[in-house]
Amino acid sequence: MKKIANIVLNDFTNDSRVLKISKSLAKFGYDPTVVAMHNSELSESEAIQGINTERIRLITRPWPKLKPIQFLKYIEFLLRSTWRFRNADIVHCNDLNALPVGLLIKLFGRGRKVVYDCHEYETEVVGLKGIEKKGKKWLERKLIPYADAVVAVSDSIANEYSRLYDITKPYIVLNCPAYHEQPKRNLFREYLGIRSDQTIFLYQGGLSQGRGIELLLEAFSDLELDKNVLVCMGYGPLEGLIREYASHCNTVFFHPAVSSDVLLSYTSSADYGILFYEDTCLNHRYCSPNKIFEYLMAGLPVLTSNLFEMKRMVEAEDVGVVADVNTIEGFKRAIASSLGKSYSVTLNNIITKRKIYCWEEQEKVLKEIYDAL
Repeated sequence: MKKIANIVLNDFTNDSRVLKISKSLAKFGYDPTVVAMHNSELSESEAIQGINTERIRLITRPWPKLKPIQFLKYIEFLLRSTWRFRNADIVHCNDLNALPVGLLIKLFGRGRKVVYDCHEYETEVVGLKGIEKKGKKWLERKLIPYADAVVAVSDSIANEYSRLYDITKPYIVLNCPAYHEQPKRNLFREYLGIRSDQTIFLYQGGLSQGRGIELLLEAFSDLELDKNVLVCMGYGPLEGLIREYASHCNTVFFHPAVSSDVLLSYTSSADYGILFYEDTCLNHRYCSPNKIFEYLMAGLPVLTSNLFEMKRMVEAEDVGVVADVNTIEGFKRAIASSLGKSYSVTLNNIITKRKIYCWEEQEKVLKEIYDAL
């Protein structure tokens, strides 16, 4: 049984893609181990849903979060994880920071393989700039030819990687949830006191800038009628702002993040799902976020901003509405357009499409990748 080191540079407490990949690989007959970073609140070794997890303890982990020290932490993780898992047959590298670990392990013996799994457009994310951006572009360009397989999370990003690095077009493994026929629930109305005659528009996910949250708050606080309400569910730096709006606006509600095992029950309690990422970077423009597939699995039509990959998917599959422009007025028009469409027709499309946009379909591509290796 071939041993797989599934490398991720977080503490592996909430990384659904890494867990799904590991469970699929175990089903295919491999022996996967998730290799993550340790912190004092977690075990160094444990089984998570049947998947062996090993967290690397770092001497430097408690040190301050200054750039030079962060680099020292990375070097320590690189060396410790490489030595500890030097006998792995295949290394699955979940993002650019993990790729050097895989390639160092590959040097330990002939026949070892490396999969580079790009969870986003690695060098074009929000906030990456200057010398750090140039350094990451240089590193990716130098290392990617040595990967035995490259995986992307959208067709546009796969095309960009092929063009930029003159490589075979990467495999595409969308970040979809496992198929689940989620019954309709009513948790938001029960817990937040939302009336039965009000339509619930849900934003779920990270509460940070660049995701259109400020625009959504302005749009809903400015609506003339209270028949349409916004629920923001998640955690992040904008939680305080959302709570502030919710305290004085009867069309805005906040709900804390919930665990993945009950997420779709909450998601299904809304009427529409919102993804209004801003066009602030190429990673946003070309993304196919996991949230869009969670909305579909929960039976929700979606409203998205006018970004290339999301627009193409929503319009091609007829599962929602794309705003004409990414502004407050553009979003309000998208709301009106959504409410004007036949909900039952859209829902029938969603029920059909979620059988396609599910992990069971994506793992077929994963098996193809590993069979080729």
